[in-house]
Amino acid sequence: MSADAHHDVLVIGGGQAGLAMGRALAVAGRDFAVLDAATEVGASWRRRWDSLRLFTPARHSGLPGLPFPGPADHLPGKDEVADYLADYARHFALPVRLGTAVRRLSRTDDGRFRAVTDRGTHTARAVVVATGPFQRPAVPALARDLAPGVTRLHTADYRAPDRLPDGPVLVVGAGNSGVQIADELARTHRVTLAVGSRQPTLPQRLLGRDLFTWLDALGVVDVPADSGLGRRLRHRDPLIGVGLRALRRRGVVVRDRVVAVHGDRVRTADGHDTTPATVVWATGYRPDYGWLDLPGALGPDGRPHHAAGVSPIPGLHFLGLPFQRNRGSALLGWVGRDAAHLLGAVTARRPPTA
Repeated sequence: MSADAHHDVLVIGGGQAGLAMGRALAVAGRDFAVLDAATEVGASWRRRWDSLRLFTPARHSGLPGLPFPGPADHLPGKDEVADYLADYARHFALPVRLGTAVRRLSRTDDGRFRAVTDRGTHTARAVVVATGPFQRPAVPALARDLAPGVTRLHTADYRAPDRLPDGPVLVVGAGNSGVQIADELARTHRVTLAVGSRQPTLPQRLLGRDLFTWLDALGVVDVPADSGLGRRLRHRDPLIGVGLRALRRRGVVVRDRVVAVHGDRVRTADGHDTTPATVVWATGYRPDYGWLDLPGALGPDGRPHHAAGVSPIPGLHFLGLPFQRNRGSALLGWVGRDAAHLLGAVTARRPPTA
């Protein structure tokens, strides 16, 4: 593609948020394209660890217009999610341009947006950034002090216990990913879990029904992010299913946060040293919007400026951010609600601002 391709709306990111937005735009009859850097739809899910399953059952895991296949109570695995997303794009014939990484998004002199990609340039009146919350793995600086002989990897690169060497494993970070991986590794390795902050634990099922059926029925998933409860959920998002008490019963040693690394020794805040053969950093992700050449789009922390997904920059929008509007904003079964909410702002024909 040598000449510019022109669209009314450009969606950047072809994961669950981008596809939900694409379907909403298609139903509204808009001219749009979805750009994604991956070579297949659902690629980010296929790269997750082998045993990963959703917390939400199939009944709560579908995007608008196409239910997730399988029994209603089934907890889908990561490859099932990837297959579903690929089927979703095909089912609605969404114009997803794969292998098209956006390297720079800027404004033209006439106020349109211009996306420079690996495969040419796209311009659009409006843009929805739907690149998701898992962008750049966050690893603390003290990781550099680990001895060369210690295997180290982020959860983004973890796949299965048999991919790790024999010997003790230290998992750093006790969010849901860290706890799940520590639980799995405890079956084959001696595991220590370093906990930065302790979170409440909720059961996967309660009174015979899955947790998210209760949370949805009680309106918890839709609690506004800026409400008192929303802020508490944001800062203390609970563990689901397995908690620290269950891990201890399974032989996992639970320590405080990591405070120092000296070669092959890692010290935690409670004064204990451990000498792991492998360290798994379950320390989350940082935003990576270096390609956004739009002054005012991001805050000092590198995160988007927005109100429920609407940027102060006319025509720029975000979708799929954690707690964008509520607890469900970044979840597969709820992101479609945010897409529907955002559609009016995206399709409004406001005069561009240069």
